[in-house]
Amino acid sequence: MAQQATLPNMYADLNRCGQKQEYEKAIRIANKILQQQPSEFAAFNCKVVSLILLDRFDEALSVINKDKVHTGLLKFEKAYCEYRLNRTKEALTTLRSITNHDTRSKELLCQVLYRMEDFEECFDLYRDVIKNSQDDNDGERETNLAAVVASMQLWGIKDMDDAGLEEDSYEICYNNACYYIGKGDLNTGLEKLAKAEELLKNDPDLAEDELEEELAIIRVQRGYIYQCQGQNDQASQLYNQVLKIKPSDAGILAVVSNNVVTINKDQNIFDSKRKIKAATGDNLKHKTVSAQRKHIDINQCLVHMYSNQSDQCHQLAKKLIDQYPEMATPVLIRAAQFIRDKKSADAIAFLQEFARSHPEQSFQVQMIIAQLYLNQGSVYQACDALKALGDDAYKPGMVSALVTLYLSQEDKDSASEVLINAVNWYKKKNPKSPALLMLTRANADYQLKNGKAEEAAKMLEDLRKANPKDALVLAQLISSYAQFDPLKAQQISKDLPTVDKITQGLDIDSLEASFSTLGPKYMKKQQPQKGEASPASGDARSGETLMLKKKQRKKKKGKLPKNCEPGSDIDPERWLPRKERSYYRGKRKDKRKEIGKGTQGMSAASQAIADSLDASKQQTVGDPSSPRANAASPQSTPVAAQGPRLQKPVQANKKKKKAGKKGWFFQPYWSKLDTDSDTWPNEGRRFWDD
Repeated sequence: MAQQATLPNMYADLNRCGQKQEYEKAIRIANKILQQQPSEFAAFNCKVVSLILLDRFDEALSVINKDKVHTGLLKFEKAYCEYRLNRTKEALTTLRSITNHDTRSKELLCQVLYRMEDFEECFDLYRDVIKNSQDDNDGERETNLAAVVASMQLWGIKDMDDAGLEEDSYEICYNNACYYIGKGDLNTGLEKLAKAEELLKNDPDLAEDELEEELAIIRVQRGYIYQCQGQNDQASQLYNQVLKIKPSDAGILAVVSNNVVTINKDQNIFDSKRKIKAATGDNLKHKTVSAQRKHIDINQCLVHMYSNQSDQCHQLAKKLIDQYPEMATPVLIRAAQFIRDKKSADAIAFLQEFARSHPEQSFQVQMIIAQLYLNQGSVYQACDALKALGDDAYKPGMVSALVTLYLSQEDKDSASEVLINAVNWYKKKNPKSPALLMLTRANADYQLKNGKAEEAAKMLEDLRKANPKDALVLAQLISSYAQFDPLKAQQISKDLPTVDKITQGLDIDSLEASFSTLGPKYMKKQQPQKGEASPASGDARSGETLMLKKKQRKKKKGKLPKNCEPGSDIDPERWLPRKERSYYRGKRKDKRKEIGKGTQGMSAASQAIADSLDASKQQTVGDPSSPRANAASPQSTPVAAQGPRLQKPVQANKKKKKAGKKGWFFQPYWSKLDTDSDTWPNEGRRFWDD
């Protein structure tokens, strides 16, 4: 009896602990009850719930798994612990084992399905829960439903209609913004985000730090829209604003860091390496969806490539190829890394192997292989790569590329073979295609241009059957047959229209009156004079033409110098610069400069006598045209005058400019580089400081 009296008291204490949220004390009381009565389910349930409320999910799950009596009655608690421990698949298995679901188990199942990205079943289950329940949690359920609709539209799973929910909370506005972003309506998405931000700022229940956390999500999404619109500067400002507050949500930080890397591209590699490190990690697996993780991994691989981390790039690309076999981007990245490593042969072999194992992606890969061959100058190997495309090799664009490549090598036979094979393929596979007529006409023109009349005649016959009234085709056909079968050409020429039919509706007289064999360049139309009939009246003179006479230019008289009297002698050197004329003696020198020169006490007269005795200063041969020279040396031998431009000008004494501080010489910066090394000098740091 004492034991039975003690048990209600312990349950009363347990109830009081639950009301006061003293969960540690509740666990101790529950353990005492279970020690006395191990079959007590209420005490066991209270212990498990207390552990869950204390976020001790590992311990709660261990308690549930160890107990073999009450395990089947606590499936919801077990699934919740597994969900919080990110054991999503185990949680789904536990929830699937529940036969009779209540509202809380259905909501937990919706959460598990959303995390496993099974959005379609999650959408149907949420609609069922909202329809069959009415309590205080309807607003949260509608928010989750809007998130499911947005995810299905955003990640391209299914084209959804608007859920039609009232936008009375910023969460629903934000989810609707994501929905319109998935629809491609970015402007409406911006409007919804602005409305969500307004509702968020007007919420009085949020603290300042909580407000900044919620605003960070809206700013990131707005930055994504700006980035999609090509406004990278505005997007970068929003991303940096979010990074400054250091959000606690690792998922937001990963998305922002990844988007900054996409803006940097191949620039700011060091910053991209730091950002991509923040966007990767095991703790982000459950904070992002698979599409986001896939793009983050690809961007990380690109960062490795641009930062010249060849081994890391190859390892990550190989991992992504195994993880996403349907995606060609990791394959292309690894091939690009081979090219950066100057291993073109390895890149081509790798791409060829991938094309064989993935025929559905062979088109893009073969095009890249052809481009790699062209970069090496191997034109024929590039043509073989294009021919390996199968039916795609007969498309008009491919045929044009092949013909152009073969003609670049002057291989006319191979070009002709490509055109003929393309025409034959369309005749067998798709005779009603408009490309057939286009390729047939191109083939006929090519064969005619290269003198293959018989082959051209076959193509022209097909064109004539398709369009019997085409006069150009008929004329080309007659021209082709005339080269190897004149009788056939004569027979076909009977199908040409008669001259009367060709000239029907033409006014021959007006044509002959309007034009002449000289052409319109030398003709002008005679305008009717006053009193004469206009061209509309039928006057014959209105159509007459006159020959334009070539205008003769008048000869201009030669120009004479100013103040020149007629009949007087003209200076023959007037066209030469003054310094090059034979009688130029330069400017008058200042005799005062000579004063004071010479030895002490020497006068000007004594200096003249000394100069006369100095043989080096005496004039030997003078200019015959100079009066002074003739007077000084009357017996000098005359010299024939030189041509005007053959004379050497008398060079005046050039005064050397004194070195001053008038200007400064700029030496180009790059001339200071050390040509024997690849390093920059210390002065070059200014280019890297930006």
